[in-house]
Amino acid sequence: MSEPDLAAAAMAAFDQVVAATPGFRARAGQREMAQRIASSLHDVSLGDQPEPHSFVAVIQAGTGVGKSAAYLSTTVALALARKTRVVVSTATVALQEQLMTKDLPALAAVLDTPFVYALAKGRGRYVCKLKLERLVGHVGEDAAELFEGDDEANPPQSPGTFQSNRGAVWQDPMERRIVLYETLASALASGKWNGDRDSLAEQPEPRDWSTVAAERHTCTARHCPRFSSCSYYQARMQLAQAQVIVANHDLVLASLGMKALPDLDNCLVVFDEGHHLPAVALDQFSSAMDLSGLRWLDKLPKILAEVADKMGLTLAQDVTTLAQQLKTALLEAGRLAMELVRGASSGYDTVYRFKDGVVPDAMLEPFKQIHDQAAALSDALEALGAELKLRAKEDPSQAAHCSVQYARLGQMAPKLNSVVATSVQWLNSDETPLAKWLKSDTGSGLVSLSAHACPIVPGDLLRRHLWSQVRGAVVTSASLTTCGSFDFFLGETGLADSPQVSTLAVESPFDYRTQGQLIVADTAADPKQVDLYTTQMVAALLLDLREVPHGALVLFTSRVQMQAAVSALDPSLQERVLVQGQMARARLLGIHQARVESGFASVIFGLQSFGEGLDLPGQLCETVFIAKLPFGSPSDPVDEARAEWLKRAGRDPFSELVVPATGIKLLQWTGRAIRSETDQARVVCYDKRLLSMAYGRRMLQGLPPYAVSRRVAGAVSAF
Repeated sequence: MSEPDLAAAAMAAFDQVVAATPGFRARAGQREMAQRIASSLHDVSLGDQPEPHSFVAVIQAGTGVGKSAAYLSTTVALALARKTRVVVSTATVALQEQLMTKDLPALAAVLDTPFVYALAKGRGRYVCKLKLERLVGHVGEDAAELFEGDDEANPPQSPGTFQSNRGAVWQDPMERRIVLYETLASALASGKWNGDRDSLAEQPEPRDWSTVAAERHTCTARHCPRFSSCSYYQARMQLAQAQVIVANHDLVLASLGMKALPDLDNCLVVFDEGHHLPAVALDQFSSAMDLSGLRWLDKLPKILAEVADKMGLTLAQDVTTLAQQLKTALLEAGRLAMELVRGASSGYDTVYRFKDGVVPDAMLEPFKQIHDQAAALSDALEALGAELKLRAKEDPSQAAHCSVQYARLGQMAPKLNSVVATSVQWLNSDETPLAKWLKSDTGSGLVSLSAHACPIVPGDLLRRHLWSQVRGAVVTSASLTTCGSFDFFLGETGLADSPQVSTLAVESPFDYRTQGQLIVADTAADPKQVDLYTTQMVAALLLDLREVPHGALVLFTSRVQMQAAVSALDPSLQERVLVQGQMARARLLGIHQARVESGFASVIFGLQSFGEGLDLPGQLCETVFIAKLPFGSPSDPVDEARAEWLKRAGRDPFSELVVPATGIKLLQWTGRAIRSETDQARVVCYDKRLLSMAYGRRMLQGLPPYAVSRRVAGAVSAF
């Protein structure tokens, strides 16, 4: 099929989808989005090409556009015609569920060419059958060895009574675990369970699950005797047969170069909820190591020596001495770190960041020792693991034994790898900007101390690791522009100044001027006067809440701020307010919906996570109250380091980073108000800076065209 024919076929598929949609209303923006995708991706080069042609279509699609139908119909049609595949990456489970249970089935029912779709999950979502069998059937030395070392990663739970969702009660956590593993093994054996954690009716405790979860470091893959029936690899086989794969941003970035997903240079990729990509990139390429919990280092040489002895091998290094030297260096680093932390703060819950990423010479010396000893131990572990895999391959009768021993090594690998990775970043002295900090906290009941490092320019990471591999992609979201421009997003994602990138802003079909209203309610106090502002804001909020007829959402910028509002509620308001964190999210939303549908007023108090992805149409949310402009935490070490780096270059971090990032959050938060063509809703923001400050007016330019008004001392005037 020629290139023009491919683009036409993609649009024909889009037309089929919209024609088959019950009650469909024509949306010019949706068609414009589909047309841009078809024209941008129909001729990208896939696979090995001497001079490949790539393209990335960056599309902001306002609420109600129907972006999933636009990108699925076009990319899937193009992929089927070119005999390739589509990877759709999201940031939330909710969108994955929508794609898998609604959008893709609807598309499959309409397209003339059949296709298979599947959901990709990380290895840890699946059970390791070999581990489970060892626990249930061989409660002896091998089973004990297999799971030693998980005590630090998963601290023991306090003694007491444990009750499942179904009412079963155990006095002893071990009893609970035994019952759980026997139940899982029975369900696997009977075919009632496929090994996917998410398909269990009752979710296991994280500590219990981690003991039997499939992990890369403990897996011998095709050399394992359970490989042919492995839940994870069976899921991988289903992925291999699928033309459309739904994944998430974390998995896509974590799988680069690992063959867990299709090669990105040989498929089409859609990043929905694409505004999350920069944050995910920073998280993926950051590192951290524990400076206080070091018991694993006492076990590591013992495990290495015992595994080598059981396999009749001789270790090339003196691992006992290496482990002792590593522990000594970590203890010294921890001592110096605690001196720095205690010198900067009177409490133990604090973060100490190194200015300009420069670590004092006194700390660099133990970190050099840490790196050298950890790297040597890592080499020894990898060499022994490679020998175990080789033995399993050459002598299948030894495969089970080798797999168990390999899993023992694998329990140690993550901790050792984190030490190597963090020490490398701490010793980094090239021009790559890094944030480096120490963190001390008492959340576990004891003082824990850790060292962290993180790159501070997500665009560099994405350009180098992701976009260098991608040939044809769509990046979309309802919030890619901020302050009326794509510039911030393009810079953050490494797509700025690229001739292979196009941008398109598709307006929402909603009439915001007639359907909605944005009210900026002044407080006498300046928002920078935190305590006084909170008091005045809460007083105004409580008055407004008494006038809520049906459903409303209140978004706070901090837990302290939200708690101040909760504490100020009188009994009549307490009856109508539901607070994030007091119950499971699904239950809270269910109660809210039931109240509104029964004719009662209901108000949700929420934080950042409730400001995005929450769909409360109609009477479920007729007002969104915004307590304060959602600026990020001024004490975040990565943001601090980045601001410092920009200042050194003579740039303004507030204008370049803080205002655009806040504008994107504000666009998400206000987007909770109007969810359909028939909604009538308003947004009330108590932060007067949205109108009184130039940066606030910049943010306002990036919001939908609400009718804007100002409220001062109860009087409302148009703006």
